[in-house]
Amino acid sequence: MTSDASTVAIVGMAGRFPGARDLTEYWANLRDGVCSITDFDRDRLRAAGVPEEELSHPDYVPAKGFLADADRFDAELFGFNRAEAAVLDPQHRLLLETAWNALEDAGHDPLHPPARTGVYVGGSLTEHHLAVQTDRALAAGFGGLQLRILTDREFLAPWISYRLGLDGPSLTVQTACSTSLTAVHLAVQALLLGECDAALAGGVSVDTVEPRGYRYRAGDVLSPDGRCRPFDERSAGTVTGNGVGLVLLKRLEDALADGDPVHAVIRGSAVTNDGSAKVGFTAPSVDRQSAAVVEAWAAAGLEPSDAGYLEMHGTATELGDRIELAAATAAFGKAGEGAGCGIGSVKSNLGHLDAASGVAGLIKVALMLRHRTLAPTVNVSRPHPDLLGTPFSLVTAPAAWEAPAEGPRLAGLNGTGIGGTNVHLVLAEAPEAPPQPPPTGAVVLPVSARTADQLAELAGRLAGAVDGLPLAGVARTLRTGRAALDVRAHVVATDGREAAEAFAALAEGRTPAATDPSGEEWARGGPVDWPALPPGTRRVHLPALPFAGEPRGARSLSAPAGDLPVAQAAPAVAAAAAAADQERVAALLVATLGLDGPEELATQTYFGAGGDSLTAVQLLARLRDELGLEVPLELFLEQLTLRELASRIVAGPGNDDEDALLASLLDEFEAEG
Repeated sequence: MTSDASTVAIVGMAGRFPGARDLTEYWANLRDGVCSITDFDRDRLRAAGVPEEELSHPDYVPAKGFLADADRFDAELFGFNRAEAAVLDPQHRLLLETAWNALEDAGHDPLHPPARTGVYVGGSLTEHHLAVQTDRALAAGFGGLQLRILTDREFLAPWISYRLGLDGPSLTVQTACSTSLTAVHLAVQALLLGECDAALAGGVSVDTVEPRGYRYRAGDVLSPDGRCRPFDERSAGTVTGNGVGLVLLKRLEDALADGDPVHAVIRGSAVTNDGSAKVGFTAPSVDRQSAAVVEAWAAAGLEPSDAGYLEMHGTATELGDRIELAAATAAFGKAGEGAGCGIGSVKSNLGHLDAASGVAGLIKVALMLRHRTLAPTVNVSRPHPDLLGTPFSLVTAPAAWEAPAEGPRLAGLNGTGIGGTNVHLVLAEAPEAPPQPPPTGAVVLPVSARTADQLAELAGRLAGAVDGLPLAGVARTLRTGRAALDVRAHVVATDGREAAEAFAALAEGRTPAATDPSGEEWARGGPVDWPALPPGTRRVHLPALPFAGEPRGARSLSAPAGDLPVAQAAPAVAAAAAAADQERVAALLVATLGLDGPEELATQTYFGAGGDSLTAVQLLARLRDELGLEVPLELFLEQLTLRELASRIVAGPGNDDEDALLASLLDEFEAEG
């Protein structure tokens, strides 16, 4: 058996999936057996730019696991101006918001995250990225390198690390459909090796933010009717889908010592590749899939037959399901045929989320362990005959997950990727936490958001969550595990029921009956020294910030009717970006030179305002590191007002040839790649 030192805890989770804005909705859909694949009507697809000839094709399937509002982004919270936010790829936007929520779910302030937090994520190829990279007019305004940094999936992890101040390893992972589980495996190994003390891991897949179907082709992997039926006798292929999910991981012994809440634990993991032992590059392999299962359970110090549930990759393709089932059977053995271990696949609910498919399954299993409930595979008429003679039974209805005779509930999780990278994780339910001490007397519970509407929505979510939770734990989480944003309020309660009623009143715009001086000081924006909570108070899982960003759009290769052509829109976007950069440079000059205000920029020169050569060198470094602007030192020697200097800095005099050369080199690099 493994010890706490070699076990990794899932302390935080966040995600957005088809039909689910958060994990509360996600679990309700899973538990209730909801198929969240959307069937689009013609008008909606036509408005999204799908050509009429495509819609009229007899093999066109108007279905997808659609992610609603995938183009919305709270840009200001993450330090992006409007122009940057419009160019930033939707996958980057979603991962940033999901990372924020995963930290909050663990009870950690996203602006003061745990030290040495790593990031291990991956994503899919997006239409937005392709459209931006092929738009030369946009490149002329922004610069080729900046466009690549804002859209390429190579920078998914570094953007999270940069914007949230995470200083552990930061890796963008790519193993096709097994990407997000490979990312989790790498994060687990990094934690066990001591390379980081916490890690965000998972993935995202948003090929396009617009409604889209697909054309069915016989013999392809896609379903002819827009439904995914893994391990069903009618299984005929998968359906595409979009989503995003992240987990926050810590070593179990550290999580328990730090008072972190735990959803579930990862007892072992393994990665293999099929090599050449298969019929083709895209085909799976029985032997190497089976090896991943065996190695992961060996790492956990357990036997595969100890599992009560196995979440399959389950694409519902004939070859894929048959080989995965054969591999699992070889690893688990045939003892207890048909009853020993339940199986299922979340792809029946969502479709195939590509790079995010594994983390969707991981979060599903963690939620099942937490709620001790088996969620069903949907769209099933009759389990596939190949299940006969195996130790597996397809879960087709929600059921209580009965405890084993000894030890915790255990589950396995499969992931496979085109190209042959197989991943298997071993999960167990969280260890029983000791009771939390009750507070003495009334407790102040602070909340904040960026807008009043956002605060009301958050209060409503809290109203539905706090009753039944330890009140001291709720107080610790809200006081220390949330960023202090501009719009603030507080409630006072002596137990969970009172807290729920007070939050409900706040959500409805009513003033809670009880207030507190420290809470009022908090609401005014002042510093607060909160009263001490009982020793042993731990964080709890609470609803995270509901983002309220504006639609930022996404580029399309087809440019739907009503949209500005990309080349037409580019100059306006570039001009807005330049104006925003000029204001940033001006603010930097005001702060560095200690000016009384921006009005002095119009009258002072650099040296007249007290600047010197050493300060100029420091400014050059900050302009390069913070704004990506390369500025010649000689520019500071010219007789310019500071306002003119800011304008010249942003314009980048003398760099046209270098920019053109860099763009050419990047074009060549992309062509070779």
